[in-house]
Amino acid sequence: MAGFAAAVAVPLFRRKLNIPASATAVALAAGPPSLAVLGRRTRLRDAGMYALQMWMFTMGHELPYDDPEAARRRLQVRYPIRADMLLGGGELPNVRLQRALAGLGRRNGLDRFLSWAHWCWFFEPHSSLAWILARHPEHFARSARQMSAVFDLGCAIYMAVPTAPPWWASEEGYTDAKVRRIMQEVGEEEWGRAWPVLYDTLGGNPWAAMPSLHFATSLMAALLLAETGPVPGALGLAYAGVLGFALVYLGEHYVIDLLAGVAIVIAVRRGERFVDPLAQAISRGLQCLERIANPKA
Repeated sequence: MAGFAAAVAVPLFRRKLNIPASATAVALAAGPPSLAVLGRRTRLRDAGMYALQMWMFTMGHELPYDDPEAARRRLQVRYPIRADMLLGGGELPNVRLQRALAGLGRRNGLDRFLSWAHWCWFFEPHSSLAWILARHPEHFARSARQMSAVFDLGCAIYMAVPTAPPWWASEEGYTDAKVRRIMQEVGEEEWGRAWPVLYDTLGGNPWAAMPSLHFATSLMAALLLAETGPVPGALGLAYAGVLGFALVYLGEHYVIDLLAGVAIVIAVRRGERFVDPLAQAISRGLQCLERIANPKA
């Protein structure tokens, strides 16, 4: 119980109590295994463990930004620009797309649609897993494990190599042509006074651009949904395609960020057979602790 409580409480009070980032990371990591031994396995507990994993990611990926000055000294800005200039034939794909659709005017219907597609990402991977848990529970453990692995690998890269997104690079004068942050333009109009609060709440770490976990997790969700049936898979792939286009057009990510996200998905999917023995051993250990902690359950 103490591990579960620490995983929830420490991240919430770490700034007020000056708890080091390393201690916060340890507390977060203790959450899922602590919950695993609190009670017998049920769908609700499985969902809770995944929720704790996402809590761990959400709080953990902000840790490098605790010291913006230190993060700024390690910030990478130019390498994704160079990569996307090559991919775009001498011009950033962000700029190409924004110029090609500039005739639609500012805050047009397409801008709104693509911004909403971006905002929906905060629910899409998790709602996909919730659907799998409800309709195909036999797939859930493996699906949650793979989705969590994508989030965790991305978070590790964020910590190791903080990378600026195209809109930030443009604002700071690193790009030859301006890259608009269209989502912010739409958000200010759509949400009004609530937009700054929403942005501060959901924005988190602005230098967590490489890889694009937006695209990686939506792609992983599509692949996991496809394992349950062709229709869910098609819907998931359609969303991932729209989101991928939106991320580049809106100025949120470079194309190379999306490709890095694809690489993580491939690594997780193909690496599963190598990691599965370790995962099964951990699972058996947790089940043993579960039986000890709940002898009459």
